[in-house]
Amino acid sequence: MKKEISWKLSSYEELTRDELYEILHLRCKIFVIEQNAPYLDIDYKDQKALHLSGYVDGKLIAYCRLFKAGGYFEEASIGRVIVAQEYRKYGYGHEMMTKAIDIEASVLGETKITISGQLYLKKFYESHGFKQTSEMYLEDGIPHIQMKKE
Repeated sequence: MKKEISWKLSSYEELTRDELYEILHLRCKIFVIEQNAPYLDIDYKDQKALHLSGYVDGKLIAYCRLFKAGGYFEEASIGRVIVAQEYRKYGYGHEMMTKAIDIEASVLGETKITISGQLYLKKFYESHGFKQTSEMYLEDGIPHIQMKKE
């Protein structure tokens, strides 16, 4: 049964140590362990990002980071988009992307967004207005495509 999700938007400085630890744990659990892709997730870009965290019953289950233009790509960007495996069937990912796109516009003043999305999520991102703008490339051993939303 889908439960209510509560969202929190934080700058890097506003994150508590426990919140940051929880974010890094979830990112490692999904991007390194689940996807079997050993890579250095901690890239010194978290300090430039806004962090959108989704909690169900006090547990972090969804997360992404948002950048102003120039923070990651030339255009604004949304990245590290994740939902904990056991919560993926409830639509939290779509809710988070809608919220992230809204925050890019309302908080960061950005409407042109570039992402590096995993290829298997192409339809997911297309449903939020993104269009493929590159050929497939490998990033950390996983097929990705660049996508843009104008």
